[in-house]
Amino acid sequence: MGDKLGLVGLGAMGRGMAASLRRAGFDLHVCDVRTEAARAFAVEGGTACDTPAEVARHCDVIISVVVNAEQTEQLLFGDTGCATAMRPGSVFVMCSTVDPRWSAALGARLGHLGLLYLDAPISGGAARAAKGEITMMTAGSPAAYARCDTALQAMAAKVYKLGGEPGAGSKVKIINQLLAGVHIAAAAEAMALGLREGVDAEALYEVITHSAGNSWMFENRMAHVLAGDYTPQSAVDIFVKDLGLVLDTARASKFPLPLSATAHQMFMQASSAGFAKEDDSAVIKIFPGITLPERKA
Repeated sequence: MGDKLGLVGLGAMGRGMAASLRRAGFDLHVCDVRTEAARAFAVEGGTACDTPAEVARHCDVIISVVVNAEQTEQLLFGDTGCATAMRPGSVFVMCSTVDPRWSAALGARLGHLGLLYLDAPISGGAARAAKGEITMMTAGSPAAYARCDTALQAMAAKVYKLGGEPGAGSKVKIINQLLAGVHIAAAAEAMALGLREGVDAEALYEVITHSAGNSWMFENRMAHVLAGDYTPQSAVDIFVKDLGLVLDTARASKFPLPLSATAHQMFMQASSAGFAKEDDSAVIKIFPGITLPERKA
């Protein structure tokens, strides 16, 4: 299928994306800080690599699905990073949620090394990633798209091309995260009020999900609350980070975001209360009177 592909980061999203690429028939090399995760994935097809540099020695396109800018820097420029091992003209596809200004600067740094860059943050969750149905918000040069467009289509139901300048995709992604974080916080507040007032939780969920007050986040995340299941699909600390990026971006242009700021404080409170690694729906635990039982293992 043309260029060999590498994917670094086999977390909830990355593993599903890698599986979609494997189903599409790509010659895939994978890597994760948990070497056992890469080897387990490769049992069903593909090649496990121990380091990003090893991936780069085999691949012309590297897709990065790590958590943040710091991890992206490490996989590119760390001791076993891939940047200096990539051949000129290879493409680095960055799928993390990051500061748009950082993404633009990264594109320039890689350009100086003779590498192509695609700013390509993602949305959709682990279930959609496993089906090849994520949304990708991308920006980059025609040359970058030419080398990796087929791979993007294998991973995503929607690939939005938002311009030629890196950072444009990241701007749209953080706006999406603004809405996602505020909607989760609002959903938690509404459900918490219902519980405090003695409303039957299942009945409240049924009514809201069939009424004008519903949102995708209410329907999805409050189902986790009803199940008492806070296994992280997207953790509380993800929204501490992402809403922080939203606020940092707005602060640079002195743009007020009162709802985002409040939601960020709610996730910060949940994180500091010990729920940092739980599902982001655990933000509901900052409210008093939450009596739904935890799911038994």
